Amino acid sequence: MSKENLYNKEAQKKLKEMVTDIKTVMFATNLASVPLSVVPMHTKEVDDSGNIWFLSASNSDHNRDIKLNSNAQLLYSDPNDMKFISIFGDAKISNDKETIKKLYSKMDNAWFDGPGDPNATAIQFTPREAVYWSNDDNKLVTLFKLGMAALTGKDQDLGSSGKLEV
Repeated sequence: MSKENLYNKEAQKKLKEMVTDIKTVMFATNLASVPLSVVPMHTKEVDDSGNIWFLSASNSDHNRDIKLNSNAQLLYSDPNDMKFISIFGDAKISNDKETIKKLYSKMDNAWFDGPGDPNATAIQFTPREAVYWSNDDNKLVTLFKLGMAALTGKDQDLGSSGKLEV
């Protein structure tokens, strides 16, 4: 696996590409405690500044945690395409109705009574740093490389990994 550390705009581009492709994330808050408080969330948007946006209930445990400490960790995983990214950063709760309306979709009706629901909030997650692992080849090529490694005992390049400084 090749190592590729990216910085600034290149890092933001890689992060946005991976987060947009994967969508579902395990959102960890209360990082100073064990066990962590972790919930699955659906990424609503990655804005031009690299912030990642979610919708959340104002009375949720993770909103409570964010009010106490803004540090949060996002863990995206797509084992089918062998893409993984762990992002550390700051989370901030927004009650801005225009932002909530912009992020809202019909799927959100499962949790809220429309975008005007008083319990609906937006979470703005600002990444500080990230680590990623990504397979750059299609599945068939990857299986072939894994087979070659098993047969020959020689290392195969199975993608890239690196640190993203955003």
